[in-house]
Amino acid sequence: MKEAIKLVLVYFACQIVGAILAMIPCAIIALVLYKDFSLVQDMMLAPSMLVGFGLMTFYLFRKKYIPFDLQSWSAISASYLSSVILLTFSVMFLIDWLMSHLTFLPNWLDASFDVLSSNWLGILSVSVLGPILEELLFRGTITKILLKKYKPAKAIILSGLIFGIFHLNPVQVVGAALVGFVFAWMYYKTKSLLPGIVMHIVNNSTSVYLATKYPDVDYLNELSGDNYTLYLGIAMALMILLVLYMEKLMAHKKRENANIIN
Repeated sequence: MKEAIKLVLVYFACQIVGAILAMIPCAIIALVLYKDFSLVQDMMLAPSMLVGFGLMTFYLFRKKYIPFDLQSWSAISASYLSSVILLTFSVMFLIDWLMSHLTFLPNWLDASFDVLSSNWLGILSVSVLGPILEELLFRGTITKILLKKYKPAKAIILSGLIFGIFHLNPVQVVGAALVGFVFAWMYYKTKSLLPGIVMHIVNNSTSVYLATKYPDVDYLNELSGDNYTLYLGIAMALMILLVLYMEKLMAHKKRENANIIN
């Protein structure tokens, strides 16, 4: 557990260093080109994230946390990845419903998300690079450590809670923890980072798309209208069926592997 917490702290340290390194060139650009120092904060947001991502990835690589074996990057099967994508949308719908009942939670990073969603560098950071790094850190490293130390159920719960708290934004903590449970469960079942990466990218990319396409909409019930309850029921049923189907696929794959060994 100490190692998991240490890795999260290293991530935050990398982000702080990234912000410091990005601030200098952004300040020069703001002063020389725009003559407005107040632009620095928004200008440096995406570059600082990218530098922080790079530093953390380098740290994980140097400490040999990044796996290079085939199993860690296995697609499992086309059916499994297709199920992951469908599961993403059903989980997103259910979490959106839950969050619509937790409107009292403050959103400390709303303005930052708007800035990141307004330029291609920020979109790339949030939609693709961030998810890949977070899967390397949280599933490929932290969840793996927890699974070695605790029983699967406890490891999955701890992994999800750490992932939720890691976001440091009250409105995101609950949703991130819940989706973190799903990420950790998939990693436990498959021992592969790819399903989590796919789900994470689809989740974040969809969130960015909806935020830019419908900037005045906070929750999906504002788009679904009178059919929202029906869609919610479909999402819940689909999630249950997909989880059962994915369990069946993994059981079948294990039998196939056992037959090959024998």
